[in-house]
Amino acid sequence: MARSLLVALTVCCTSKDTAVNSSPPIARHALAAQIEAHLLCTVGVASEDATPTDLMQAVAQVAREQLSQRWVETQALQRAAKARRVVYLSMEFLMGRTLSNALAALNLTSGAAQGLILHAQTLEDVADREADAALGNGGLGRLAACFLDSMATLGLPSFGYGIRYEYGMFAQEIQDGSQVEYPDPWLQDGTPWEFPRAGISYPVRFGGWVEHLNGTPVWRHAGEVAAKAYDMVVPGHGTPLVSTLRLWKAVAPAHIDLSAFNTGDYARAATAKNEFENISWVLYPNDSTPAGRELRLKQEYFFVAASIQDLVKRHLDEHPTLGNLAEQVAIHLNDTHPAIGVAELMRLLCDEHQMPWADAWALCGKTFSYTNHTLMPEALETWPVALIQHVLPRHLEIIFRINKEFLEMAARHRPGDNAFLARLSLIDEHGERRVRMAHLSVVGSHKVNGVSALHSDLLVQTIFADFADLWPERFTNMTNGVTPRRWLAQANPQLAGLLDDTLGRRWRLDLDQLKRLDEYRGDAEFQGQFMAIKRANKARLAAYIEKTTGVTVSPDSLFDVQVKRIHEYKRQLLNLLHVVTRYQAILANPGADWVPRTVIFAGKAASSYHTAKSIIRLIHDVGSVINQDKRIGGKLKLVFVPNYGVSVAEVIMPGADLSEQISTAGTEASGTGNMKLALNGALTIGTDDGANIEIRQNVGDENIFIFGLKTPEVHALRQSGYQPMRYYESLPALKSVLDAIAGGQFSPKEPGLYRALVDSLLWGGDHYLLLADYEAYVATQLRVDALYRQPAQWCERAIANVAGMGVFSSDRTIREYARQIWNIEPAAH
Repeated sequence: MARSLLVALTVCCTSKDTAVNSSPPIARHALAAQIEAHLLCTVGVASEDATPTDLMQAVAQVAREQLSQRWVETQALQRAAKARRVVYLSMEFLMGRTLSNALAALNLTSGAAQGLILHAQTLEDVADREADAALGNGGLGRLAACFLDSMATLGLPSFGYGIRYEYGMFAQEIQDGSQVEYPDPWLQDGTPWEFPRAGISYPVRFGGWVEHLNGTPVWRHAGEVAAKAYDMVVPGHGTPLVSTLRLWKAVAPAHIDLSAFNTGDYARAATAKNEFENISWVLYPNDSTPAGRELRLKQEYFFVAASIQDLVKRHLDEHPTLGNLAEQVAIHLNDTHPAIGVAELMRLLCDEHQMPWADAWALCGKTFSYTNHTLMPEALETWPVALIQHVLPRHLEIIFRINKEFLEMAARHRPGDNAFLARLSLIDEHGERRVRMAHLSVVGSHKVNGVSALHSDLLVQTIFADFADLWPERFTNMTNGVTPRRWLAQANPQLAGLLDDTLGRRWRLDLDQLKRLDEYRGDAEFQGQFMAIKRANKARLAAYIEKTTGVTVSPDSLFDVQVKRIHEYKRQLLNLLHVVTRYQAILANPGADWVPRTVIFAGKAASSYHTAKSIIRLIHDVGSVINQDKRIGGKLKLVFVPNYGVSVAEVIMPGADLSEQISTAGTEASGTGNMKLALNGALTIGTDDGANIEIRQNVGDENIFIFGLKTPEVHALRQSGYQPMRYYESLPALKSVLDAIAGGQFSPKEPGLYRALVDSLLWGGDHYLLLADYEAYVATQLRVDALYRQPAQWCERAIANVAGMGVFSSDRTIREYARQIWNIEPAAH
């Protein structure tokens, strides 16, 4: 099997249909026959009775067969080669729907479409019946999904590890303008994409105490849960190789207390089952309660413990010793959620495999690497020492020892500097003692990276400055990227077709090919095709908006899009202040030459994040007033698209004209939505923050709208004593907007509803400097209007954005990780 895969890798497919695929398409009549066979034998329905959902299941089974074969051959090849593997630990993998991506990777798209025509169905309609996999929430999880796609495509031996959440984070509904959270039961009808691994299960233990018997620590745990493996196969494009996403489900050792059940005490009978299995129910349980915080910590340890046991077993199946683990495995921590893995690997090496502490620690440091995703100290994960003592007593001992030896080393670097040691310590001693998980990640890793040039620079200047003083060589940058297969070829097939006709199909595997579009920026024929595709995508988005919100919008208006997690630092509220400003200006001068604009928001607020939920409510209330005001005459609409996720993004992003990336400078680590929107021909309006800086450098200053304070200016303003009331008193338009919101113009039934939100700006310090950037933002929006009035120039700049996106392929990012951090050479296409 290993040899057959190597042979397959050398196949060169030269037809247009297979230029970026490793296998020729199945004959259409053969694929149609396979669909019919699976309808009968797998789904269990007669062909003439098949519903679109039945057809989705049948087509998925056709793809599943090939994915299964590729997985088996890939694993055999890697075992035979004793390959060095990447292990990517992440709390989230926001995979979205799988069918269309799998069909494209397997070269089955056209055959599946033809087979479905026999049932009077389109592939798009059938694929729409698939539920999004509820395995993530935002950019962190979608980045992990893009990375797995690129690892497979580049031929990196790799496993992603996470949790098989039964309900995800939540399904968002809007009731009377407010976010309401419901379970997202994506697995209620099963999924064709997972492969249960019945023989792979590991014990994960919690609680109890530690005894030291003759110097040997023994963890007397109080509870145990089984972690059962479920695999999802992530196909590569242009290669038969695949990556594996292995997800863990928590299963109670005894499902019910049968004696309690037989006495009629049904609630007590299920207690043990619920106590353990709730670990894999929900992504990010509400941690505003002690029980929620304990569950969150258990989740993190649960998936890390199972994953490290799995990789150690795989290593020992192929090698006689753990001494060479770092040579064969690269473990990557995607943010701090899996940081407990550092202590867990030490526990396994020292306690279970009797490796001397010094040897284990040296091996551990060579094995782990860590990506930081936030600069905000309040967002860096910490856990009370008392909670870790309660849940993971042995791991707390290990963390204390790591910290003791680390601080002894640091003290030699700066003798007598106790403040330096206090800042470095893995234990925060101020107030309630807490374990700093980011510090554990840095100390336990050989490389630490940020995710944009600015973010990585700020890491070593701010939150990790003391660590960078100790280990300057440990810190590096890996600017994020997105997979063009999902975010252009799949999300925007009409634009992908135009690129195929213009550039050939190679851009899917070499996104730098897009640079050749510079030759067509001023070409009238190409511009006409490009804008016709944008107009069609906007019409599709307008239909989706009407279907999901009931609001009718015009595809001929400028589609102004801000779609991302709702958070104060992302400044959806600044966007909304501009909307109200524009509304008031139109009312004051309705005869002016206003560019019609549709402002589109989408995103979820964490269930306990009251300010973010208040912003969602305000968006709806402002939209309700504006959308029903006949005086506006269609010049402005405001909509909030509910339940934002991958499949919703695939509709919104191709239809966007303007991409809102307006975080306070110095707060957004990178962003990937900015990349996806620009890749689909949207112009960015944003601050010089995160990857916006690198987007500007690659598309050109004239093809992006940058405004506002830069990071040093933000710092200087805060240091000088920022006074938001000065902006309120000196800018009449701003004062009018804030007074309207605070005075109940948009909430007449509850006039004081938004007073606290406005007070947080005027009297609460306006932490993210909305008022300081307001004037520049509104002025820049007028520049947007001026350019949009010139369609040919707007189109030329939109094409320039697509042309400049080559560097933002996740393939480039993963190549850099592989060579600079993981020490693996990617396979060449």
